[in-house]
Amino acid sequence: MELIPVLDLMGGVVVHARRGQRDAYRPIETPLALGAAPADIAAALLALAPFRTLYVADLDAIAGKSGHDTVLGALAARHPGLSLWVDAGEASPHAVACRVEHGPGRPVVGSETMTSLDEGKAALAAGGAVLSLDHGPEGLRGPAALHEQPEFWPDEVIVMTLARVGAGQGPDFERLRAVIARAGGRRVYAAGGVRNVDDLARLADIGCAGVLLASALHDGRLTRSDIAAFTG
Repeated sequence: MELIPVLDLMGGVVVHARRGQRDAYRPIETPLALGAAPADIAAALLALAPFRTLYVADLDAIAGKSGHDTVLGALAARHPGLSLWVDAGEASPHAVACRVEHGPGRPVVGSETMTSLDEGKAALAAGGAVLSLDHGPEGLRGPAALHEQPEFWPDEVIVMTLARVGAGQGPDFERLRAVIARAGGRRVYAAGGVRNVDDLARLADIGCAGVLLASALHDGRLTRSDIAAFTG
């Protein structure tokens, strides 16, 4: 099972995401690095272990503001062997195709940004994207039919439970099992709520291909030895 660190970018810095309440996000404070500069936080995370992938949520771009592609381009240049998964709120076929072709990073298409099922299907049909099935406190976000129709899903699918991000409540194992059961061999990644190495073991046991991590890396609940057990 792959461990994927997360960077949440807002206003040029890395912020601490919690429960999807974006208006309340503040620059991250972590013992791993001084300050909240994206380059420094990314380097500190990669010093923990040889992670292969970094997930980036460009929260300004998701909100329709100017995004962080310059920052991401610099990260890609500094870490050429690192795969970047980038959620920049791109849900149109043109925007997805542009990021696939030109970067920086690989597009993550979030269901919450889709205006319709047809738009979502067209964006995913462009190829090369990761799908994020987003869930807020109110339930499914985006076209409900997309959540229930795996024939339109790409090979990699994230189950994003925003209410559990940064909350330390544990992953949504029930929802993850349900998605894995109908995923038809697609790789399913968990996002939100990981507390400790026991949660990682349970996620691996139910068949998750990977997990997105942030708080548990920064506050030390996942130790270097815990991480090494999964990253080798």
